[in-house]
Amino acid sequence: MGSFRNVILCADDFGLADGVSRGIVELALMGRLSATGAMTNMPGWRRAAGDLKPLKGRIVVGLHLNLTTGSPLGPMPQLAPTGIFPTLRTLLPKTLKRQLPAEEVAREIERQLDAFLEVHGELPAFVDGHQHVHVLPVIRPALIGVLTERGYAGRVWLRDPSDRTAAILRRPIGRSKALVVKALSGDFARAAQRAGFRSNQGFSGFAPLDLSVPAQGIFKEAFSMLGPLPLVMCHPGHVDGELRALDPAVESRAEELGYLRSDAFEAMLDERGIRLVPNLNY
Repeated sequence: MGSFRNVILCADDFGLADGVSRGIVELALMGRLSATGAMTNMPGWRRAAGDLKPLKGRIVVGLHLNLTTGSPLGPMPQLAPTGIFPTLRTLLPKTLKRQLPAEEVAREIERQLDAFLEVHGELPAFVDGHQHVHVLPVIRPALIGVLTERGYAGRVWLRDPSDRTAAILRRPIGRSKALVVKALSGDFARAAQRAGFRSNQGFSGFAPLDLSVPAQGIFKEAFSMLGPLPLVMCHPGHVDGELRALDPAVESRAEELGYLRSDAFEAMLDERGIRLVPNLNY
C-alpha cells in the first residue's frame, strides 16, 4: 500500500437548515467528510445535533461561530438591536474600524459555546467562523480571550482560513475570495499559537457558491497545492424551504452534495492518495 496524504474535509453550516444538516450526516456516514462546524445559534442545531452522536470517531464537530445569520442567543443592543444579526456587508466595515462592541461579542461567543456544550455534551474539537468572522478585528481577540479564560488552549484548535500566496494563485476558482480572506486573516495563526492553540496549515475550498463552476472542478482544485496540515472546506446540503429563506447559496449545496457522494469523488481521492482525517494529530 502506498503512502497517503492526510486532509481534513470540513462541511460548514451544520444546523443552518435541516436539509443542510441531513446532507452532512449522510456524507459522514459514507466516510466522505471528516469534520463539520455547528451554527449553535440556529434552531436547526438543537433539532439535528443528536444525529451527530453515532458519528463520534468518524468526524469531529466544531463551533462555527456565527455573527451574520439568524439571531443572537442573548441581547446584543449595539450589534443586533433588532434581534437579528447584521449581514457581513454591514459587519465588516465596523470590525475594520474597531467599532464593534467587544464585550457584547465576547458574551455571544460564550453563549454559542455554551449551546454547543449543552447539546453536544463535550468541547468543540475546533472553532471557526461563519463567513470567516472569527479572524476579524475585535472578534479575533474576543474569541481567543474567551477560549483562553475557559482553559481551552491545547484542547481546541482554531481554523486558519488563509494559505500560502503561491498556492492561492495556482487555484483560479475562488482566487479573489481567498486573497481577500488571507489579507483579513493577517497573523491569525501566530496569534492563536501564542495563546496556545494549534491551527491547520493550508486552507482551500473557496468557490463561487453558485452553479457557474461544476463541483467536480471545485474539489479537484481544492485538493491541490495542499499545505503541511491542510483543511478543505465545503458547503453541501439538501435544499429545503428553510435554507432558501436563510442563505443565497442553495443549488450549489446540492451540487456539492451530489459530487461528494459520487464514485468520482472517491476515485479522485484514491488517485491522489488522499485520506480524510478528523483532526490535526497526524
